Amino acid sequence: MPRKYFRKFLPSHDAIKQNRYIARFGPRLQHHNLWHLHRRSVALGVAVGLFAGLIPGSNPVQFTAAAILAIVFRVNLPIAVLVTLYSNPFTIVPLYFVAYKLGQSVLLQGGGGPSPAAFRLEGAGLSDWIPLTFEWLASVGKPLLIGLPLFALLLAIAGYFLIDWVWQLYVRCAWQRRRNRRAQREPAP
Repeated sequence: MPRKYFRKFLPSHDAIKQNRYIARFGPRLQHHNLWHLHRRSVALGVAVGLFAGLIPGSNPVQFTAAAILAIVFRVNLPIAVLVTLYSNPFTIVPLYFVAYKLGQSVLLQGGGGPSPAAFRLEGAGLSDWIPLTFEWLASVGKPLLIGLPLFALLLAIAGYFLIDWVWQLYVRCAWQRRRNRRAQREPAP
C-alpha cells in the first residue's frame, strides 16, 4: 500500500515512546503494531473499526471501544478509530435496518412491516407516547439485539478479507511493475 504517503502523518516509534501521554500507559500503547502500517495490522484495524462502529452510542463511545479493542488485539490504533466514522447520522439508519432484518431472519420471524405501535406514535399525547415508545422498542429490540452484533461481526470479517486481498493485490502489482522496469533497463543480448 502507499505506506510512504501515510508515514508522513503517523508518528515514529521513538516519538511514541517519548510522548508523555502515551508513556503513562507504559508498554501497552507502545507496541509496534498499534502505530505501524503493515498488512495484518491494518486489515485487523479495519475489522476492529467496522465492528466498533456499530456499537450503539455516539462517536466517542465507538472511538473508545475501537481504541480498547485495538490495544487488546494489538492492531493499528489510528486506523481502527478512523474506520468507526462509517457509522454516522447519514448511514446509521440503513445500517441498523440491515441489522434488524438480519436479526429477523436469524430469529425466523416474518419480514413484516413496522410494529403497529410505530404508527400510533403519530398524534399521540405525551402520556400515550411514552408507553407506545417502549412497546415499539420491545417489538424491534430482539431482532436488533441479535442482528447488530452479528452484522458487526460480518462487516468486520468482510473488511478484514477485503483489505488483506487489496493489500496483496497492490504488492503483486508493484512487484510486476518493478520487474517490467528492470526488464526494460536491461540491454538486449
